[in-house]
Amino acid sequence: MRQKKANTLLTEVELEFMNAVWAIGKGTVREVMNNLSPPRELAYTSASTIIRILEQKKFLTSIKTEKSFVYYPTIEKADYQSKTLQHLSAKLFNNTPSSLVARLVDDENLSDDALQEIRDLLDKRLRTNDT
Repeated sequence: MRQKKANTLLTEVELEFMNAVWAIGKGTVREVMNNLSPPRELAYTSASTIIRILEQKKFLTSIKTEKSFVYYPTIEKADYQSKTLQHLSAKLFNNTPSSLVARLVDDENLSDDALQEIRDLLDKRLRTNDT
């Protein structure tokens, strides 16, 4: 039988929920629901199912309190961002980060301010590496 691939990336809905948890640091199902952005009309049971899936995928862990479970992220948002970008670079840009950046800066919707911010970040990184 074929072994199931590890779930290392989040679906769009799961990412919405993780962003809410990362924003508040920890929370109950209701607290996470109240911090979804943009707000959603979602049944409690549906939200609870999504959170259970995130726990099964090891993105969340929980502690039982007197009245409910409190959920905590097991991965920092910055770490997930890095892992996702590495995956994107490998799968879509043939493991060539410069191709990913080139595609980003070639986007005509990118403002001059955003381009300047990217340039400033690159300059800062290069100066840090020189020291």
